[in-house]
Amino acid sequence: MFRTLGGRDLVTNRTKATHPHPVTELCEEGGRLYANALRTGRIARTDVESVPCLMEFALLHPDPDDTGWLRPVAPLVALAQRLTPIEREISERRRLSVELSDAFEPFMALTAQGSSPTHSITVLEGLDRINTALDLATAECQTEMLTVQPSGRRRPDQRLIEGLERDRPLIERGVRLRTLYQHTARYSPERLAYIDQIGDGKVEIRTIDELVERLIICDETVAFIPVRDDRQVALELRHPGLVRYLVKVFEFMWGRSVPLNAGAPYETAPDGITDIQHSIAKLLIEGHVDEAIARRLGMNVRTCRAHIAKLATSLGSGSRAQLGYLIAQSGILNQEE
Repeated sequence: MFRTLGGRDLVTNRTKATHPHPVTELCEEGGRLYANALRTGRIARTDVESVPCLMEFALLHPDPDDTGWLRPVAPLVALAQRLTPIEREISERRRLSVELSDAFEPFMALTAQGSSPTHSITVLEGLDRINTALDLATAECQTEMLTVQPSGRRRPDQRLIEGLERDRPLIERGVRLRTLYQHTARYSPERLAYIDQIGDGKVEIRTIDELVERLIICDETVAFIPVRDDRQVALELRHPGLVRYLVKVFEFMWGRSVPLNAGAPYETAPDGITDIQHSIAKLLIEGHVDEAIARRLGMNVRTCRAHIAKLATSLGSGSRAQLGYLIAQSGILNQEE
């Protein structure tokens, strides 16, 4: 008999492993067999070996008069057995929620005594959350939006579409837009196409030789800045002091920038060195490598190195080390002061 019971257990285990649904659910076949058992008063044990959910739900129990048969448990009894632990868990969670509310109540009172709570700095992780926050801020913008837009690595057509979708509603509402690009944007078909489509009027676009990072400010009340180079994390700033500071930073760069319609900024100066080469010379003296210079000036590394080569030729330099020395001795950087 021991081997028989052991064999039956093996069959049941194999059945559970291949049963087509979790044991916490009552399948259609299990419901049919349970209904039959309620109608007839019992069911053969062999008939339910392939449906272990009946035993897991405690819907059947062994017939005391015959071990080959099972008797159904009354539905009300079975339901109570399933609901009791759930109701107990709900009661426990309600008790915990009351305790948590009581624990935080003193802090709520402290907040109420001060100014209304605001999220001065919010960390936004992921492009979806960043774009959602930007869309909300632009939708609420009523007066002016300030943006600093360094050259990015995304596809040009993607940047153009995103820029148009976000800026056009602002223009239609009469919001003033001021945007700063790097000088290299003047030679970017993508940027020029964007400028043509966005129109003029309340849209002002200027360029400057160097931009460090992206910046967006709406109505001088909320600002967005990136945290990582891949722009997967950003900060949403609503602290009035921080936002005012960033507005001043923007105005400082705006005052040093060149209106888009003011002509090319790369014209050769009397000393034979272009404005962009002056900017590169300044960054070289500061110790930046070619890749960092290219990124800050919004150009690719090959173009940057071509400008460095022209600068070296103009100054008569034969090496990178000598170039730094000649830049310092030439006084070309003093002309900016």
